[in-house]
Amino acid sequence: MRLNYILKTSMTALWANKTRSTLTILGIVIGVAAIILVTGLGQGAQNLILDQIHGLGGQTIIIEPGRQPQGPSDFSEAFTDSLREKEYQAITKKSNIPGIKQATPLVVLSATAIYNNETKRSQIVGASETLFNIFDIELADGNVITNEDIKQMAFTTVIGDKVREKLFGQSDALGQKIKIKNRTFKVVGIVNPMGNVASLDIDNLIVVPYTTAQHYLSGTNYYNMIMVQAESEDIVPQVNEDIKRTLREMHNITDSAKDDFHLVTQADAIQMVSMITNILNVLLGSIAAISLVVGGVGIMNIMLVSVTERTREIGLRKALGASNANILTQFLLEAILLTSIGGLFGVAFGAGGSFLTSIILSKTVAAGWSFTFPVQSAILGLTVSALIGLIFGLYPARQAAQKSPIEALRYE
Repeated sequence: MRLNYILKTSMTALWANKTRSTLTILGIVIGVAAIILVTGLGQGAQNLILDQIHGLGGQTIIIEPGRQPQGPSDFSEAFTDSLREKEYQAITKKSNIPGIKQATPLVVLSATAIYNNETKRSQIVGASETLFNIFDIELADGNVITNEDIKQMAFTTVIGDKVREKLFGQSDALGQKIKIKNRTFKVVGIVNPMGNVASLDIDNLIVVPYTTAQHYLSGTNYYNMIMVQAESEDIVPQVNEDIKRTLREMHNITDSAKDDFHLVTQADAIQMVSMITNILNVLLGSIAAISLVVGGVGIMNIMLVSVTERTREIGLRKALGASNANILTQFLLEAILLTSIGGLFGVAFGAGGSFLTSIILSKTVAAGWSFTFPVQSAILGLTVSALIGLIFGLYPARQAAQKSPIEALRYE
């Protein structure tokens, strides 16, 4: 019996039971759609984060206190006071680090800003004018934090656009005074809307002089991090080594395993983010794939029912000369067709769901969230769905092929 005839017979049998066939493939449709949706959104999130990291610039190096975290138990090591003013001064010396272009310490905390009856919970960052240069932050109005503000521990602040909108609405914010931790700050600058850059939500940011943040807001004498910008991207590795050497000499560290600081570059951040998101995609995809196995069990059950219902048909075809191989091929092909069709619908529904979800997330979570169609996941989903049809359809097909034509014809 020719394969095209077997294929036509299989399609006719499936079409004759449209409702049953549709319900049978639901598990496959849901499983493949879930995989496409999860991986599509995962890739969208990864692209968004990587775009933000790229916005940091390849010349930027972040120095953080504590050793490099190797696991959840190591994150407590980051809360150390190993970065102080003397470390910052040593890092900014050209004699120590010839390739440095500029640097700024950062004091980071969370607090509520108050203006009249309006309040806004925001991230407060104590920094210098260099922060605006590194992140290419442009002002809609006013001026940035100046060196004079740093020296005088001035109560001046530059606010993000969403902070301005929340506290002042449509009224002019420049020159107005807001309260942060019972301290009165004068608004000297307003940032143009620009979204997230690296880990900073610029629109929700409140920037003050880092000396003011230390003495009047956080009450600490150390920095949460120091941001350094190299002269060019090519010399970042050399600047890295110079920073490590300088800090190790200052802290009398001879064994690198005992470093009380660690450095993060754009390449390091990209590698870390890619690794984490890839692991999450695999885990979530694996969980979603469980429904494919459930769908496979459903396929096998329905095919066994179909074999029982069509026992007389099997007997008749065998009496007319169909071989065991012909019967096996027909029922196996039916199972593969069912799961393959389910896989195609799953890819379509998953892609559509991912697209719509991406639009919603771009409007509610992050403007830079884009739709990404996971081609590899789609191919994998279709392949796995066909394999499930082959694996779970094999047993019912063998049951059909092994029936005796005489007994089958007698079946009521």
